[in-house]
Amino acid sequence: MSTRKPEQSYHHGELRSALVLAATELLVEGGLASISLREVARRAGVSHNAPYRHFADRDSLLAALATQGFIQLEQAMDQQPGGLAELGQCYVRFALAQPGHFALMFSVSLDKRRYPELQQAAAALHARLVAVVQVAAPQRPHQVATLAAWSLVHGLAHLLQEQQLGETLGPGLSAEQLAEQVTQLFARLL
Repeated sequence: MSTRKPEQSYHHGELRSALVLAATELLVEGGLASISLREVARRAGVSHNAPYRHFADRDSLLAALATQGFIQLEQAMDQQPGGLAELGQCYVRFALAQPGHFALMFSVSLDKRRYPELQQAAAALHARLVAVVQVAAPQRPHQVATLAAWSLVHGLAHLLQEQQLGETLGPGLSAEQLAEQVTQLFARLL
């Protein structure tokens, strides 16, 4: 729950970040369906028209949130040195810790072509993956190897989020342990 007081006002330069923060809180608390410009404005303690100074519509705000997600994932990867397996483990950890952001980042309902900042953030993450794959498997076609690596961790993250692996693997392995074992195996086989 937000600790901001409703009467608190935001001045030029602070409004956009206050709106994104309010939308992030709503995303965590209630998912995408809970985010409206009116509710974000209420949560940020500003008039219901204030969000339109920075966001043309709800999708523009969602694009800012998705961009924030890509940047946060990139920052998490910066703090997790290592190779392909470690990068994959970081990806899975982020997906499990930030399910709302993760779902939004890869949502088909958000047209990345409309939002250059979102395109750049997504492209930066993809470029990072390509570079790590090229180091891990220089003999493999980089486009196919990159797609294989991304598909593996994205699929694993989704299966873990949806709790689809409990019966398959039985008790005893945490999500972290599973991600480590799967990514290590993949990196060795690649």
